[in-house]
Amino acid sequence: MQEDRFYERGKHFQSVISSKMCPPMKSLIQRLVRLTLFFGIVFAGPLEAASRPNIVFAFADDWGRYASAYAKLEPGGPSDLVATPNFDRIAKEGVLFKNAFVNAPSCTPCRSSLLSGQYFWRTGRGAILQGAIWDETIPTYPLLLEKEGYHIGHSYKVWSPGTVANAPYGARRTAYNKSGNKFNRFSQFASAAENPEAAKQTLYDEVRGNFTSFLKDRDKNEPFCYWFGPTNCHRKWIKGSGKALWGIDPDELEGKLPPYLPDVHIVREDFADYLGEVQAFDNGLGVLIDELERLGELENTIVIVSGDHGVPGIPRGKCNLYDLGTHVPLAIRWGKNVPAGRIVEDFVCLPDLAPTFLEAAGIEPPTVMTGRSLLNVLEAGSSGLVDASRDAVITGRERHVASVREGNLPYPQRAIRTKDFLYIHNFKPERYPMGDGNGFGKPVEPLPTYDELANNTFAAYGDLDASPTKAYITLGLGKPEMQEYLDIAFGLRPKEELYDIKKDPHQLNNLAGNADYSKVREQLSTRLFSVLRETGDPRVTGDGTTYDTPPFTDAFKRRKR
Repeated sequence: MQEDRFYERGKHFQSVISSKMCPPMKSLIQRLVRLTLFFGIVFAGPLEAASRPNIVFAFADDWGRYASAYAKLEPGGPSDLVATPNFDRIAKEGVLFKNAFVNAPSCTPCRSSLLSGQYFWRTGRGAILQGAIWDETIPTYPLLLEKEGYHIGHSYKVWSPGTVANAPYGARRTAYNKSGNKFNRFSQFASAAENPEAAKQTLYDEVRGNFTSFLKDRDKNEPFCYWFGPTNCHRKWIKGSGKALWGIDPDELEGKLPPYLPDVHIVREDFADYLGEVQAFDNGLGVLIDELERLGELENTIVIVSGDHGVPGIPRGKCNLYDLGTHVPLAIRWGKNVPAGRIVEDFVCLPDLAPTFLEAAGIEPPTVMTGRSLLNVLEAGSSGLVDASRDAVITGRERHVASVREGNLPYPQRAIRTKDFLYIHNFKPERYPMGDGNGFGKPVEPLPTYDELANNTFAAYGDLDASPTKAYITLGLGKPEMQEYLDIAFGLRPKEELYDIKKDPHQLNNLAGNADYSKVREQLSTRLFSVLRETGDPRVTGDGTTYDTPPFTDAFKRRKR
């Protein structure tokens, strides 16, 4: 067909560009070629589905950077014990990213930034968790794809487009959970069964049923965009399920946990149970891959796998700007369009995915998107640092859980992460980062019980999810040998933090006050605040009180009435 020949010539020209030009010029020219290619096909004849890729995004709730593919690169950590063959396959047949980060380590602002392709502070009430409302004037990539003829849908958890039940673009309109949502409680369901292996298969069948119901709803030759978002990696899961369901021995984690965690059995078991949920998610991903292969759709589908932030219920993980909270897995496969077997060191922030999807579909990303398309990186034939301009990411946080501080006040932070350093600016260092609790923001009173701390997030320090690890550390209050763990988990933090990643990968030695690092601190601070001002961050524009005042502080109260 005429459009097929046009398409192939365009792809050949792009391959020549990839091998001959420097990254900035290459990116510009490739963008022009894609647009020319898109319009050329339109003018040549009908645009068939095969000319545009399908998009399947597997996005796990609370999945930090743990996968067996990463264990091969960086042995000696928790990933040594986890098996993720399906994630590893996507990485092997596509690209594995070493430096992928979320924009915000909290579920709603992360999803708001990802779907809109913008920094979370540009998404209005989408920038907070509880009390969030999506501004439907903000463009999101699923709706833009739908407008151009894509069939869109999701299973399990998503944020946006829309949260109002009767909204024309409400998320419920695009939900495909006809076969159930038990996968979200994977260890609870499988652990309660007489035959856990049969129960696992029931959950895999559920995943397949939800996906096939989505596919059956599309018109013939209609490209599709699907979001798979199970929440099983989110608290809480069944104690001991990592070993019982997956054979992950907690005590094999001895010596592999971050040094700011007590290396005791109860903490190791908690982490092992988490890794079991990671394996469950990976098996769900395998179901999607199998179904795409069965239908002959895999080669024309962009498959993306990632997580929305770090591990929950563990100090310095979820809801923190240290790597444990913001560093996430990312692998992307797209058949012959993406040279396989590459490990890329470019810094990627997840808002970069929205313009990537749009450009791959031949759609010009809206100018409001601050994310940068990754197509030039994906289509390149090299590993390592592909685009030299991708040398840093910006992250941040405002309010996670309401009512953990008086007045529903947030804990505002912004950070810049480069290959060598992490610089964090804490705007309100007088506030407690995980919320108030015994000995940290509140007088020491009778402590909550172990069960309360392990199961009720709001028992104390509500920005750290309830967990056995949280309970163990908190109940150490008053014990000298536990004070360092307590301070790291719940204590006040200075206005500025600076960490040398190579010397201090766990980010424990703050160098912000070290004269030898003053130039680095000033440079990173200047670069960070320049981006914040250029992108209209309310925390640094005007008087900077936006998130400390209504409607942000009283949104949750209004929602509960």
